[in-house]
Amino acid sequence: MTTPDSTQKNTSAFYLQAAAAFGVSLFAMIAAIYYLPADAWVKAFLALGTMFLTTSSFTLAKCVRDAQEDQMVVRRLDQARLDRALASHDPFKNAG
Repeated sequence: MTTPDSTQKNTSAFYLQAAAAFGVSLFAMIAAIYYLPADAWVKAFLALGTMFLTTSSFTLAKCVRDAQEDQMVVRRLDQARLDRALASHDPFKNAG
């Protein structure tokens, strides 16, 4: 007795939209810093902040994904144990 995988998969269009949104937002931020009427050190500070924000966003996304995958593995193991217990259980064994 197996249960269908109930995890929802993302479509390739969703991945494309997410990648495009990331690219556009990063480009807009870099362009805004470049055209900002300020000294070079101010632009460098903002660029460094943008780089840090970008890398920390990727790290956070990876941590969230890893935590979800760990929970999914635990749920699948629990489901397998339950399926095995239900398959080996005979309710009429001690009856009568």
